[in-house]
Amino acid sequence: MKIIYVAGPYRNPSEHMVLKNIMAARDKALFVWRNGGVAICPHLNTFFMGGAFELPDKTWLDGDLEIIRRCDAIWMIPGWEGSGGSKREEEEAKLYGLKRLYSEQQVITYLTEGRMTDA
Repeated sequence: MKIIYVAGPYRNPSEHMVLKNIMAARDKALFVWRNGGVAICPHLNTFFMGGAFELPDKTWLDGDLEIIRRCDAIWMIPGWEGSGGSKREEEEAKLYGLKRLYSEQQVITYLTEGRMTDA
């Protein structure tokens, strides 16, 4: 199974928008699972941990970058262009030669590449 890291915006001054970003990433992760892949969704991995543990943002991003290095592909979900963290994640994926995906159709194509069909 191919492992896809879901990258998109997380932070926002509004708690409501943070939750909206988390749920959007969760929906995309579920899409990956439903189409035969394994999703790594950092939004759920660190769900509302930012302020609770008073760790610097760098801690979370460094951890996410380490996770990316262990994946097969990265999916840049809508809104990623406005996120400094997502831009850095895309750079890391490129540096490590991960396939970069930007749409649901690209995810489906990537997950079905090389799959044998029942005939």
